[in-house]
Amino acid sequence: MKGFLHFKTNRKDKDGTNNSENNSKKKKKNANSMSDPNNKYTDPLTMPLTDTYDFNKDMELDMMMDDYLYDDEDRDRIPRINQLPRKPLKEYVVANLLCLCVAFGGFMTGWDTGTISGFVVQTDFIRRFGHLDTAVNTYVLSRVRLGLLVSIVNIGCAIGGIVLSKAGDVYGRRKGLTIVTMVYMVGIIIQISAVNKWYQYFIGRIIAGFGIGGIAVFCPILISEISPKYYRGTCVSFYQLMITAGIFVGYCTNFGTKKYTNSVQWRVPLGLSFAWSLFYMILVLTVVPESPRYLCENNQVQKAKESIARSNRVSPDDPAVQTEMDFIMVSVESEKLAGNAAWGELFSKRSTVFQRVIMGIMIQMLQQLTGNNYFFYYGTIIFKSVGLEDSFQTSIIIGVVNFASTFVALYTVDRIGRRSMLLWGCLTMISCMVIYSSVGVTRLYPNSATSPSKGAGACMICFTCFYIFCYAISWAPIAWVIVSESFPLRVRSKCMALACASNWIWGFLISFFTPFITGAINFYYGYVFTGCIVFSFFYVFFFIPETKGLSLEEIQELWEERVLPWKSTAWIPPSKRTVDYDIEALAIHDGPWYKAFF
Repeated sequence: MKGFLHFKTNRKDKDGTNNSENNSKKKKKNANSMSDPNNKYTDPLTMPLTDTYDFNKDMELDMMMDDYLYDDEDRDRIPRINQLPRKPLKEYVVANLLCLCVAFGGFMTGWDTGTISGFVVQTDFIRRFGHLDTAVNTYVLSRVRLGLLVSIVNIGCAIGGIVLSKAGDVYGRRKGLTIVTMVYMVGIIIQISAVNKWYQYFIGRIIAGFGIGGIAVFCPILISEISPKYYRGTCVSFYQLMITAGIFVGYCTNFGTKKYTNSVQWRVPLGLSFAWSLFYMILVLTVVPESPRYLCENNQVQKAKESIARSNRVSPDDPAVQTEMDFIMVSVESEKLAGNAAWGELFSKRSTVFQRVIMGIMIQMLQQLTGNNYFFYYGTIIFKSVGLEDSFQTSIIIGVVNFASTFVALYTVDRIGRRSMLLWGCLTMISCMVIYSSVGVTRLYPNSATSPSKGAGACMICFTCFYIFCYAISWAPIAWVIVSESFPLRVRSKCMALACASNWIWGFLISFFTPFITGAINFYYGYVFTGCIVFSFFYVFFFIPETKGLSLEEIQELWEERVLPWKSTAWIPPSKRTVDYDIEALAIHDGPWYKAFF
């Protein structure tokens, strides 16, 4: 993250002069140019937007725009003209429904998580894909096979997200989603047709993972590009809402099929997976609009204007739509001048893209290291160990809490903000995980199998539910929001693919090794996740800026100006600044690092 944190008192230009002095001179010069009779452009609305226009360096346009905008430090303040207005949420019903349609791809991800946790304890599934343990004369799944069958989908997701991400740039976001959904359907067919060869089911899981990985890349990107900027966080959170809905409905389906003794136990849920994906593919092709940024990249300007107008509930001829188009086109044209994006560009230190790639990889990794999948993948097994007779019912309770809590996130993400919710989420999850682990260690382990304590079990389930509530309103949706809005347009798919790959790889590691780790240290495992969440708190504080209420282009400017994350809430876009706004104060930090907390 070198270059993002600046722990120094001042910076100097190439000529050795203090940068803040130059800024002061530049402001006075630009202020005088407003009244200069030789100035060709006295109205910012007539100033042309050229291919090489730099919004970060040209102070003159910012100065002139001050006459047209309110002098207010609130980012969400509605300007007088030529800015897309912020309307009540009820005015964006159509836009929200369109985003919800895109987000339905998350339902299939959640469905897989919810159903596989039940499959691995279903008698028919174990008989077909396990092995006979002669010591007890029953079929079992070895720890290696159990870990592979549950977690291998994550490896497929990581590979699919990287390999298939190109489809969205070449064919568009909608067609890209259609392609990866078809890949997912192929994987489901292979799994359903498996009879008694566990490796066939294993291969089907990998191929289905290819599709899920592609969906995880395209869904948040498309939602972030078609949603109103003031409610983008809410709309991207729909993706997580659909994941939780899929987990919950998957749990319920397992509960409904557990009474059967044949392959209905697991083939019916898989058949429904195919039905969901077919429905989603039709939905994407017939209802969902294309990304206006992709349309601008491909010179379909009129369609792009219609898409922006549709999302923001205004007429395509509204001047605000044209202003938004100008910002997008400037961004698109400048990125075209830079040429086609190569993978190596993501790791170049000449820009802030590499910093953002690292941030995306870290935030997705830390989402997994909160320990959420410890409960979601192995919930039925965990709660059997605390003496519950029907662990499927407990899983349904977890699913309900997870799903219902995500609705809270829809409200808070664009009101409280990304950073604040992540930080508060860390503090509350630490408390829950410490209590859960301590009760398990002191009251259950190592005697949970022979003499389980129902009182301790009830306490652990209670704090599990509270943990899931805290996770569902913070890290679950906001990690996806941050990675969907932080990357430049020309490398967005590639950056998202790497960030999502981090999520899936760590998901694989946790899912695969959990049976071995819990077998060795049991509930002490919770302390490992506690340490990871503590680290997450400090990482968010020092490296994740606040992006609430900003357009995608404004977020680009925020990163390019290298604003310190803990000062990012005071950042104002260049088009809304006053003459005395000091951007330098947000890019440097005086004193030791720990003073940033105060």
